[in-house]
Amino acid sequence: MSKLATAAFALVLVASGGARADAVLVLNSEDASYSILSRSQRAEVQRHPVGREPHHLMLTPDGKEVLIGSTATNELLVLDAKTGERRGVQRNIIDPYQLGFSPDGKWFVTVAYRLDHVDIYRADGFKLAGRIFIDGLPSHMAFDPESKTVFVSLQQTGRLAAFDLETQSLKWNVEVGKAPAGLIMPDARRVMVALTGEDGLVVVDPKDGAITGKLKTGKAAHNFFPRGDGRHWFLSNRVEGTVSLIDVQEMKVVGNVKVPGGPDCMDITPDGKELWVTQRFLRRVAVVDLEQMKMVASIPVGKSPHGVMMLKGAGLAGVVRAASTASDPK
Repeated sequence: MSKLATAAFALVLVASGGARADAVLVLNSEDASYSILSRSQRAEVQRHPVGREPHHLMLTPDGKEVLIGSTATNELLVLDAKTGERRGVQRNIIDPYQLGFSPDGKWFVTVAYRLDHVDIYRADGFKLAGRIFIDGLPSHMAFDPESKTVFVSLQQTGRLAAFDLETQSLKWNVEVGKAPAGLIMPDARRVMVALTGEDGLVVVDPKDGAITGKLKTGKAAHNFFPRGDGRHWFLSNRVEGTVSLIDVQEMKVVGNVKVPGGPDCMDITPDGKELWVTQRFLRRVAVVDLEQMKMVASIPVGKSPHGVMMLKGAGLAGVVRAASTASDPK
């Protein structure tokens, strides 16, 4: 794309009050900034400062705002979900590396990767209900469908912990494998945990943390994103340089696509035709054609891009509840 075309597109964004339905938001974790990309032009059109070390982002339950966790400045940057414009800052949210709302919207949870604690807030007003200190670099999270439990991976100790949301207490803490990261609950009977220190995922019983299954995907399996059909999930394999498509009913890999440079977080375009993947080691975002299961573009952004989100505005199907994985709209 030419510089003139990029500039023209940026002027259109400004004139229309910000990024619209064509926009993609990307967090540059080591540049303390976020980029706004054009899907149609496949180019970065804006870059804005944001605190320090932004890693993950998510929509509020009503779909109207995007929250960006600024870990080193202990705050959430609040953006308009339709335009990407800055609305404000929620301060005194300590080290919000990972963040998520429970499915019922009652609880808001952050995990402090740097400071080793899990914070449980009442979502209405962000009032802290409880802080649980736990060793092991708490990393990613997933909620049970009933909004009673949040599961948190502990990357350094190789464990998975379950916390009671109502009492803000630890339910169990078990070993699951090397460097657990992203996790999902595809149904009420299973928690699936990606093992970045190994080459696949483990299946865990949510009642007690017992391991009930395993699946090999690729080296440094890291993070999940739903395909949107209620059955298939993508899993990024950071060292392998691939993204696997998993059938969680049959528990098998049904597809792989090469995405070099440390594939990490993902999002799907509203039409379901493309998967956008941050390439942590290359300062780029990959575009995958899902019909061909092939990477068709790679867009330069800032240093160590991490979270990514389509700015689709309010009224979304399947509002994201946890930044680590997202929820399956089906």
